[in-house]
Amino acid sequence: MDKLLIRGGKPLHGEVQISGAKNAALPELCAALLTADPVTLVNTPRLQDVTTMLKLIANMGVQVQQGDNRVQIDASGLNSPEAPYELVKTMRASVLALGPLLARFGEATVSLPGGCAIGSRPVDQHIKGLQAMGAEIVVEHGYMLAKLPVGWQRLKGAHITTDMVTVTGTENFMMAATLADGETVLENAAQEPEIVDLAEMLIKMGARIEGHGTRRIRIQGVERLHGCTHEVVPDRIEAGTFLCAVAATGGDVLLKQGRADHLDAVIDKLREAGAQVEPTDRGIHIRASGRLKAQSFRTTEYPGFPTDMQAQFMALNVVSQGASVVTETIFENRFMHVNEMVRLGAAIQIDGKVAVIEGVDKLSGAHVMATDLRASASLVIAGLVADGETLIERIYHLDRGYDRMETKLRALGADIERLK
Repeated sequence: MDKLLIRGGKPLHGEVQISGAKNAALPELCAALLTADPVTLVNTPRLQDVTTMLKLIANMGVQVQQGDNRVQIDASGLNSPEAPYELVKTMRASVLALGPLLARFGEATVSLPGGCAIGSRPVDQHIKGLQAMGAEIVVEHGYMLAKLPVGWQRLKGAHITTDMVTVTGTENFMMAATLADGETVLENAAQEPEIVDLAEMLIKMGARIEGHGTRRIRIQGVERLHGCTHEVVPDRIEAGTFLCAVAATGGDVLLKQGRADHLDAVIDKLREAGAQVEPTDRGIHIRASGRLKAQSFRTTEYPGFPTDMQAQFMALNVVSQGASVVTETIFENRFMHVNEMVRLGAAIQIDGKVAVIEGVDKLSGAHVMATDLRASASLVIAGLVADGETLIERIYHLDRGYDRMETKLRALGADIERLK
């Protein structure tokens, strides 16, 4: 397996291109299953999860053509509405195939999803919502078996209120509802920019959606959807990761195409820490020097501080001045990076969902292991700051969500290389 070798201590300078968002591209690839017309996605990131999703839909009989950051999907020949375990065991986003397949074909067989081991991600909310639209769903032998009742041609519009805010649940219901009879209202809907981007793509395909980006989304079902060309929104988590890397190491970097309006909570904390962060017509500009001030924060649903940025900001806190408290409210196992950071010299104490961090003057390079996607990014940031060499194993986690991260960092002046 590949590893990353980092020789720390170098500030970052220059420009970096922010790729398309993984968490927008994956549901949008599934949305292409809703029509028999070709759909083209541009600004598609080159990630392992995207490759896995393309294999998954190709296995269903879908024609896939790939270019440079461009994918065309033709689902007119889809003949097997099934997502087998072998193809989805590494990726929880596979559950997003359930709604589109059920809506267009009236049946779907989807394996219970896998992904990072950062905590429970129950699919019961997906099942509950689709059952409210009339679907008959049973879980057997690790699979969700879904179909329409006998005599039904389509799902029925429904009023769906989830027990918790669920991003993939909101996406699944929104996609399924585009082809349902009547109106569907989603209460307690997720508000993430990726939800908005998916809705805008569906509207280009002929869907009737309003309220996306708010807690209540209304969808009027239509007879059919058509093809479209859609540009995937820039990845706010990749942008946030680079912001934290510059804040920790020092430097002056322009994040090209970065969307500051999607990162308000993170940027507010970076400014309070002492970094200069400004939106420009080209992206986000950040300047930082010296040790910043540690910042406490609590993760919560968008527009609050994102759980997907917790580990990366903690990497900044461990080398900042003063103490900080980080509270994780979304996933119960999202402090797995802490033990590896302690190996680098960080001073962190964990008590349940709370991490107490005492900033240290410096970290020292060590041999560490990535445990999940965002944890791996946090170890890269820590390695960029640490004295000496840091070797990070299991970076296949990193490749699931970051498009050539080491190449981008090297272009900014980092001493980082991939070892095969």
